[in-house]
Amino acid sequence: MDIVKALKKEEAKLEKHAKNALKHLSAVREAITAFGGSVAASAKSVVGKKKRKLSAAGRAKISRAAKARWAKVRAAKAKAGKTSKTAKAA
Repeated sequence: MDIVKALKKEEAKLEKHAKNALKHLSAVREAITAFGGSVAASAKSVVGKKKRKLSAAGRAKISRAAKARWAKVRAAKAKAGKTSKTAKAA
């Protein structure tokens, strides 16, 4: 049997189990609210959400923007330092 086929089959099986578990979780939450309880918001938001991934290009773009911002801050600080030194000398 091809390894890729076997992995895909296993993935499909796990997806089915995950969907089933989410159904059961939803039913339990409905029962809790029916009996007057409340479901924690943090627990509700974590289950079933996929983690978002940032591409390498996106990370690089953010990095360049941050470096440019800090360069601007450093340049302004250096300029402010020079003007205060010249003011003291005069």
